[in-house]
Amino acid sequence: MEKKLLLASGSPRRKELLTLLGYHFDVIRTDVEEQQKLLETPRQYVERLSKDKALAGLQIENEAVVIGSDTIVVCDSKVLEKPSNFEHAKQMLMTLSNRAHQVMTAVTIVSREQQHTVVVTTDVWFKRLSEEEIEQYWQTGEPCDKAGGYGIQGIGGRFVIRIEGSYHAVVGLPLFETDQLLHKFL
Repeated sequence: MEKKLLLASGSPRRKELLTLLGYHFDVIRTDVEEQQKLLETPRQYVERLSKDKALAGLQIENEAVVIGSDTIVVCDSKVLEKPSNFEHAKQMLMTLSNRAHQVMTAVTIVSREQQHTVVVTTDVWFKRLSEEEIEQYWQTGEPCDKAGGYGIQGIGGRFVIRIEGSYHAVVGLPLFETDQLLHKFL
């Protein structure tokens, strides 16, 4: 009997990306606090969040295979969370302006029998941003729920000069790595 596949994420982007891989799955929302712990590195943080989400999903349906994922933006070893308001978004985007930063996406897949996690890090370079561009971008509403205050797959993509790594990981779910992990479960 084939196991039920669950995506423990409310992200429409992750749902869209997992659909591209051709798997049949259901979406469940889990309530996991996204707060970096003292002395926790960005990599440890994103890995823990993806595990917490997957394990929370397994608590809901313990016969399923559950995918948990999280994406963070890191600049100068500091995690840039989702902006709380315009000033916060402006500060983050000015920090990212005219330089490189990292986007880390962790994917954890769990079942009752096994658990596997992968972290994919992609380098992203931004052009120099003006305050006017940042304000116009904020007005679109796109930065509000995005780590680092931007979405590469949307209007925020206009700020990106180049990337080294996985585009899909920056969007929210690395396709190759997720597919490879799923082969261990299904």
